[in-house]
Amino acid sequence: MKVILNTYPTVYAKDEAERAAMRPIGRNAERYQETITGWHDLIRAADEMGIWGASTIEHHFHSEGYEVSPNPGVINAYWAAITKNIRVGQMGYVMSVHNPIRVAEETAILDHLTQGRCFVGLARGYQSRWTNTLGQHIGSVATLSDQSADDKKNREIFEEQVNMLVEAWTQDSITHDSELWQVPYPQPGGTPDWWMKDWTARLGAPGEIGEDGNTKSVSVVPAPYTKPHPPVFVASNASVETVRYAARMGFIPNYFTPVEKALAHAGAYVDAGREVGRRYQLGQNQSLVRWMQLGDTTEAAHQAVADYDGDIWKHFYSPLFENGLPHDSDQKTPVDATRESLVPAMLKSGLWNSGTLSEVRQQFIDQWKLVPAEYLTLIFHYAQQPKESVIENLQIFMREIKPELDTLTTHLDGEEAMEAAAG
Repeated sequence: MKVILNTYPTVYAKDEAERAAMRPIGRNAERYQETITGWHDLIRAADEMGIWGASTIEHHFHSEGYEVSPNPGVINAYWAAITKNIRVGQMGYVMSVHNPIRVAEETAILDHLTQGRCFVGLARGYQSRWTNTLGQHIGSVATLSDQSADDKKNREIFEEQVNMLVEAWTQDSITHDSELWQVPYPQPGGTPDWWMKDWTARLGAPGEIGEDGNTKSVSVVPAPYTKPHPPVFVASNASVETVRYAARMGFIPNYFTPVEKALAHAGAYVDAGREVGRRYQLGQNQSLVRWMQLGDTTEAAHQAVADYDGDIWKHFYSPLFENGLPHDSDQKTPVDATRESLVPAMLKSGLWNSGTLSEVRQQFIDQWKLVPAEYLTLIFHYAQQPKESVIENLQIFMREIKPELDTLTTHLDGEEAMEAAAG
């Protein structure tokens, strides 16, 4: 079982009052410098303890300081330079707003810089504040997988752009003609007036230059170091369509769900894979996402959930989950929550494994008996949670919990997992 450390870079504030007093703390250069410096120490420690991968997210405009990570590729390149074995990646590029050719170029270079020690994460985009702003020129808006017209449009754009990304990685030259993209531009005649056309016809990719001298296709360089391309993860929460798409493409779905929903999605993944000749076992080529807080006592672990994850849950995540918190009459704004109401609501989401070592170990074992996932993505809200605390959690997990999950992942095949789920 392969562990990925996914850090959500949160600019530290000692409490909500300080976050308000320092508004907009997300633009506080001194605090961000502290965050990024300690972040590098954390990634080095993860490398030394044998963690498979390190990632961060792509989010923009987080003036509140909750998820300040607008350019994960730059961060990844630096991490690769200061580590030896750990893979680096993103969870992930929001492809409904990006130029897919630019993503292909950037990730191919990252793949070369790391000599294959990287992976690529993709997502559809669920935060309207920035997805709608950055996606405006291609008509993409944020979605919560609600089957609305905007949701369907977002999926269409996402899949078209991901398909272009894969083509750019794997083909010597590409063409594309749709309402979204014309490659090369304009279609169908191609790009005129390329002054190096004669040399491109002799030295470039076959078919780039037509008999009329126009550019008929483009060659995206460089090709990735990894053949055919780096491993690709796709964020999955509510939409089984995303899971099926990932199976058909050979991508790794990252289940941001309780284990019961992950089990249903894992079954859909296996079924969709078989339709295109990919014979996955349950959990194979799939990742389960968990936040984790360990403590000497259950109470101490739950206090860590409140201290390190509570503020962002209350203000940011709770509207995304049913019964996440009591809300006002508009059902959008969470009421002021005490620790007594906050932590149970967070644990009820099914995304946290929290408690003593024995409790958390058993929580993971129970989940892996249902879905023996090949990957585990562990999320921490660093630097709201100090790096020393994150490192301690990771060391205990790698030493005391991962060996148990390795056994389940190695020996529990798909049929046995289905039987365990039914029984």
